[in-house]
Amino acid sequence: MKKHLIALQVYTVRDFAEHDFAGTMRKVKEMGYDGVELAGTYDMKAVEIKKILDEIGLELVSAHVNLNLIEDDAVLDDFAATGMKYIAIPWLTGPKNAEELKSTIERIQKAGERCKARGMQLLYHNHDFEFEKIDGRYILDAYYEEISPDLLQTELDVCWVNVGGEKPPVYIRKYSGRAPIVHLKDFTGQKSENMYGLIGGEEKKEDVSSKFEFRPVGYGLQDVPSIIAAGDDAGSEWFVVEQDSPTMNRTSMECAEMSIRYLKSFL
Repeated sequence: MKKHLIALQVYTVRDFAEHDFAGTMRKVKEMGYDGVELAGTYDMKAVEIKKILDEIGLELVSAHVNLNLIEDDAVLDDFAATGMKYIAIPWLTGPKNAEELKSTIERIQKAGERCKARGMQLLYHNHDFEFEKIDGRYILDAYYEEISPDLLQTELDVCWVNVGGEKPPVYIRKYSGRAPIVHLKDFTGQKSENMYGLIGGEEKKEDVSSKFEFRPVGYGLQDVPSIIAAGDDAGSEWFVVEQDSPTMNRTSMECAEMSIRYLKSFL
């Protein structure tokens, strides 16, 4: 049976990590996670974080780094010095028209070249707003169609793929061979204006209302086994758990543990 590698996006437990990064990472390891993905470095250099993770036994899978920081030599060199294989653009707002799209694609491509020169593969982590169309195609598809796979690969976030109107397993398979990391994110409810402001019940998967709410993996609307199967078909190396905000009257660490416990129940 295939060994599935499961990482935690540290953003999930940022409220704990910012007070005690090393202690939080030890607890993440004890939960059963194989690695982590960074979203910030907590006033440390990336190489310092790598040393902590090595001592704990967690792999540094990737990091979410804003595009303007990827364009900074010092920042990019620090991440490259860790030996980290992947680096991801976490989001880009816009573009709104064909001209802006062309400019954005050129910028991402240059970033991909900078990462490749340092031995890292650039990924793009989507939200739902990349499923807006310009000239008949999704913004997200335009990025991947116009930029070669050696310079840009996918980090598909299945929550936002779903909210964006696509079926996650189908969309993951669409990018087979180009989907090294899949973001596992579960939710309940429907698309709403306050989705990005939910920074923050009963423990039932069926507890679904119209209110949008992030959930531990396996406790929301997503068909997680089908998503894992699609990732396997697409050649995904890592599945990264992310929950933007804790819910169900649980702490962020409790939510992270619920997610890995669910995944370990059938993987």
